[in-house]
Amino acid sequence: MSQLSIAILYPTPNTGEDDFLALAGLITPAIDAEVVYMPWPGGRDLSSVGRDGVMEALRRLGSAGHLSAVVPDALGERRPDVVVFAVNSASFLHGADGVPAQAGLLERLSGGRATTTTAAFQAAIRHLGLRKVSVASVYPPAITDHFISRVSEAGAAVVHRADADAGSDHEVGAWSGDQIAGLVGQAASPGAEAVLLPETALHASAITGQLERAAGGVPVLTATQVSLWHAASLAGLRPQAPESGPLFAEAP
Repeated sequence: MSQLSIAILYPTPNTGEDDFLALAGLITPAIDAEVVYMPWPGGRDLSSVGRDGVMEALRRLGSAGHLSAVVPDALGERRPDVVVFAVNSASFLHGADGVPAQAGLLERLSGGRATTTTAAFQAAIRHLGLRKVSVASVYPPAITDHFISRVSEAGAAVVHRADADAGSDHEVGAWSGDQIAGLVGQAASPGAEAVLLPETALHASAITGQLERAAGGVPVLTATQVSLWHAASLAGLRPQAPESGPLFAEAP
């Protein structure tokens, strides 16, 4: 099999997209991951819509109409093996049916396999058999509520949560490792088998060990981890990466 190609659909340059490339560089068998930028509706990202307009902007970003309008042009002549819609919040705000519908639309638009970060979180929960988790969310509580619903639909109960209510993806893309670990520490719970960290603008790939210590020794599943793991899994690969969490552990 030739090297797996993954197109990472990403809307806001210079935020957290390099975290995907950093983790991709650790994975064996090697994959060819490329960030493919797609525009925001109306050209207005989260830094320009104001706090009250965030949820609506995210819904529009992940809407079938917007994806249909911009993804073909964004991909151009590329024919990746797998497309990942790497905008966590924009992939969980359309209800339970919205998750598979979004992935199915991307498959039709790209002509190949496709997933979203939310679909990847759900697949990771099922793959690891998680039943109780906590959530370390950068979002305001009203947005986090939607992610928790998608987690529940995958079969895991959320036993604790922390909501940072942060600003735009530009803001969280600039968070330090200590800030990310601090949020994970707030979300940690003795009853949780793992902590979920849903945000693709965070730079978390280089601090897996620090995050697990902050979580009390349980795994921390990041948006970057689940997205790349699920993309590789859809292509029939069993990706491995040193010290990058249980999804990338060597098979027994």
